[in-house]
Amino acid sequence: MFTVAITGTGVFTPSEVITNAELVKAFNAYADKINAEQADAIAAGEFTPLEHSSEEFIYKASGILQRYVMDKQGVLDPEVMHPLLRQRSDDEPGIMAEMALDAAKKALEQAGKTAADVDAVICAASNLERAYPAVAIEIQKLLDIKGFAFDMNVACSSATFGIQAAADMIRAGSIRSALVVNPEICSGHLEWRDRDCHFIFGDVATATLLERAEDATGPCFEVLSTRCATEFSNNIRNNNGYLRRSRPDGVQDRRDMQFMQNGRKVFKEVLPLVSQHIANHMADEKIESGDMKRLWLHQANKTMNDFIGKKVLGRTPEPQEQPNILQDYANTSSAGSIIAFSKYSDDLASGDLGLICSFGAGYSVGSVILRKR
Repeated sequence: MFTVAITGTGVFTPSEVITNAELVKAFNAYADKINAEQADAIAAGEFTPLEHSSEEFIYKASGILQRYVMDKQGVLDPEVMHPLLRQRSDDEPGIMAEMALDAAKKALEQAGKTAADVDAVICAASNLERAYPAVAIEIQKLLDIKGFAFDMNVACSSATFGIQAAADMIRAGSIRSALVVNPEICSGHLEWRDRDCHFIFGDVATATLLERAEDATGPCFEVLSTRCATEFSNNIRNNNGYLRRSRPDGVQDRRDMQFMQNGRKVFKEVLPLVSQHIANHMADEKIESGDMKRLWLHQANKTMNDFIGKKVLGRTPEPQEQPNILQDYANTSSAGSIIAFSKYSDDLASGDLGLICSFGAGYSVGSVILRKR
């Protein structure tokens, strides 16, 4: 068995930003438009008028102040309300592969490695732009990596599940290293016309290089232990897929073809699931709450993370103990915990312990315990 280490990470951040103020203005214009069109139905009690959104509502519900997106023009157009992403030809790199390529190059540079040092690529994301060929294989080709590549999807837990898969292969000796990439275009599966969720997601791509610890050429994080768990639930769901293109009446614009969630049930059910998962993982590794120097949690909701952090540490975490990037990036699905890790890990001292944890649809939860070396 080989010891595994994370030797490099990278983050691709889109150039376009949507602030809460911009988002509220667009949504309210859309709501006014629909309410005007449905004026007679509203007067007859046959249609419930759409409520306005507000910056206060968004921040209180999520802790989000802005989000990065691949296209803001379409999202902020009340006549469109979704990103306008150009359809690329089959001879061009896919948009997800292009995003992942940027993050992967940064991870390799941080680790002091090249594509020749990589044996496998795992593209782990909540939504993939096509069924096949695998986006991971395209990324592999763009980087000129030998070996193999494959896609995987465990929704918001995709990154930690990908890290476990890569770590297991490295431990077993079947490969020496792997890149786990997480290109997330969450703006494409978000319903921007739904007040309850129109503010939640943003776009980003992250990459994590894992290697045998003996091959590390600089500071790294030893992977002490990984753990994943799933429990089926319909409370976070997206019914989009090649078998479900329209309703029997032919209508294409189906609300359930995009992100759907029962927020209250998710909050009530996921929090104890994740808290217990982390507690059990730490207990099995004989790690006390006082030993854990840093928590890099899934960036879905500030209130949820505050609750989990308090449960894990037995007290309210200090800001540096549980770094939060949600206010700037919004929920970026599987990439969120990796952004937090990438941006807030350099300051830890040799021997310090930290934990990456992600959770989401499935339900799914994945945790990775690390030690700085």
